[in-house]
This record gives sequence, C-alpha cells and structure tokens, in this order.
Amino acid sequence: MNLEITFANNFFNVKGALDRNNIHVFKKHFKNVFESTNAITVSIENLTSIDRYGVSAIAQLHNEALGKKKRLSIVGLGQNSLFNHFKTEEAA
Repeated sequence: MNLEITFANNFFNVKGALDRNNIHVFKKHFKNVFESTNAITVSIENLTSIDRYGVSAIAQLHNEALGKKKRLSIVGLGQNSLFNHFKTEEAA
C-alpha cells in the first residue's frame, strides 16, 4: 500500500505503509515543518504497516522537535513496533 499524508491546521494524518520504499515521501513532507509552527500532531491510526526505516523516520522527527524545542504529538494506536521503540527510549 502506498503512503498518503494529509494535513490541516498542524494535524497530519499518515495512512498506509511507512517503509523503506516510501520513506522519502515522509521525510520530504516533514522537512522543515518546525520552521513555520511550534507544535504539530501526527496521527498514526491509519498506518497499516511500518518497518524499522519508518520507525527511524518518526524518531528523527521526534528528535528534531526536541532539538528545536517544539511540540510533537503522536496520536493513534498505530503499530506496536513504533510504540515499543518510544517505550524503550523512555526507559533508558
């Protein structure tokens, strides 16, 4: 399945598969996103699958938000691999 990202009012809905085949779409869409806003919300509710490249891209977005002192909210149940990544980061 392809990756589709829609947005309105700093709310981004990520739909489909987020993997090494389309990670460039995700990165391009979120490039410089924090230059024009202080906070964004990303919904992963409609992610059908995610691989380690997708998890890494979301982690990079998270790190960018922290580095620039911006707020990133990730909402939705999404995939367990993403949840587990951030859970282990929190414990470390």
